[in-house]
Amino acid sequence: MEVSSDPVKPTQQASTRKGGLRTMPFVIANEAFEKVASVGLHANMILYLTLVYNLSNATGTSILFLWNAISNFMPTLGAFLSDSYLGRFRVIGCGTVVSLLGLILLWFTAIFRQVRPPSCDQTTGNCISPNSAQLAMLFSSFALMSIGSGGIRPCSLAFGADQLDKPENPNNAKVLQSFFNWYYASVGISIMISVTVIVYIQTEAGWVLGFGVPVGLMLFSTVMFFLGSPLYVKIKANKSLITGLAQVAIAAVRNRHLALPPKDSDGWYYHNKGSRLVAPTEKLRFLNKACIIRNLANDIETDGKSTELCNICTVQQVEVLKALIKVIPIWSTGIVIAVTISQQAFPVLQASTMDRHFINNFEIPPGSFGVFGILTLTIWVVIYDRVVVPWLRKYTKLPRGLSLKQRMGIGLLLSCVATSVAALVETERRRRAIYEGLENQPHGLVKMSAMWLVPQHCITGIAEAFNIIGQIEFYYSQFPKSMSSIAVALFSLGLGVGNLVGSLIVVILDHVTKQGGNVSWVSNNLNKGHYDYYYWVLAILCVVNFFYFLLCGWAYGPEEQNVWDDGEAKIDEEIPKPIGSPTMF
Repeated sequence: MEVSSDPVKPTQQASTRKGGLRTMPFVIANEAFEKVASVGLHANMILYLTLVYNLSNATGTSILFLWNAISNFMPTLGAFLSDSYLGRFRVIGCGTVVSLLGLILLWFTAIFRQVRPPSCDQTTGNCISPNSAQLAMLFSSFALMSIGSGGIRPCSLAFGADQLDKPENPNNAKVLQSFFNWYYASVGISIMISVTVIVYIQTEAGWVLGFGVPVGLMLFSTVMFFLGSPLYVKIKANKSLITGLAQVAIAAVRNRHLALPPKDSDGWYYHNKGSRLVAPTEKLRFLNKACIIRNLANDIETDGKSTELCNICTVQQVEVLKALIKVIPIWSTGIVIAVTISQQAFPVLQASTMDRHFINNFEIPPGSFGVFGILTLTIWVVIYDRVVVPWLRKYTKLPRGLSLKQRMGIGLLLSCVATSVAALVETERRRRAIYEGLENQPHGLVKMSAMWLVPQHCITGIAEAFNIIGQIEFYYSQFPKSMSSIAVALFSLGLGVGNLVGSLIVVILDHVTKQGGNVSWVSNNLNKGHYDYYYWVLAILCVVNFFYFLLCGWAYGPEEQNVWDDGEAKIDEEIPKPIGSPTMF
């Protein structure tokens, strides 16, 4: 059954007096300074939790995993509110203000002694733990920053594109591509500055100034964003894709008593006029009942629209939900590598016990070693795109050199290598510490260069370049353009679940290995614990996950290019929405 489908028009036309390049300083400054203010906090926070709040290494690491998990879950909610109710400007504005409040609250924990436990000598082990009120204030700051990032991350790129998107301009595509390039460049530079400069300030000048600088930067970001308000193009909220997917599930349940029509009976299915999808596929057939026309007079109005959205959906809506369900197994293989690339706490603790001299008397802060992974990822992406892909294309005849599943698999395999290298390096560090008589001195400096930690960061960066970027491209290739936000949301959810799993692993290992009076593998004393065993556990999980990926890839079948009615996609829904990449977003 065909129904008329008029071309989708933007909900709000861009006025010639609004938007344009003059808004870019406000939009990009908001995103760039938010990144500088927030990323450096994650990189060095384990030292603040263990040295200032007297938390154990295991507890501090679990808290950071949970904080990262919430920060990756919240952007999905932010994208939903932006698409369905509030619009991008309001969501970004609210997120910016809430992030600022969270940073100020964290700054107060460093300024006022009453809101944190008294300082003590960590080597004695007789430190006072923080009370409930002190933890409540600390966790409140984390929660506010997570909520704020949930408003900024999913909307910032698309909001910037709204200011420049003028379809009538023949150079519109070039203008948008130029904006994307500048946007990603600003994000990359911001993260580099955050992991190096902000972490260095925290290490050398103390936490009051180290947290005060991000507060000042976030305040500037907030002021800049709202100063540009009169100039912005503000697109109103539209129907959410998530709502459309839910409608399919509800309609399928309501119509579960209906019998499926014969396979060649496309006239029984509800679809738009001119649609290339006139009948659903045979996979997941129970969902096909969502688009069955039960009664033409009752289900379809005179203008061709359905009378009850929750009783009948289009064939495209049904196939979109099927595509989403089909990629879930592949998506689940990204959870373990998310644990690997989210290892921020333990490498920092290791680096703090090693010789961090780099050039002459300059010492790299413990929290800055993650920059080697970011640099490796960035450099490898350029080399792969410009050198490796053209070379591979000659042999594989594939446009991307390798298939997306092959790239994801290589990334998973490299994650096994990265965790194994991390285990070997920690074994050597611990051996040297004991040989030098530092077994009972957890903060003693081992005569071993911290540059030994660089290979594991670099390999992790390459693994991320293969798997994470491959994941996002894979989701994009399997979904219509109108689901670009859902594609990145899947990746963000994977990171969130991965951080939850990472926290669970640390808690279980700490609880199990200290039974019977034994020293925990993740003890506060790295020299008595066995962090190398922890890394070997991750390595084993990565190996198992790799074979699980091979099984899921085989079950998924070939990477077919699905046929979609992309003309149904709204202009503002075609812009990718970065939500939670650990390095670039």
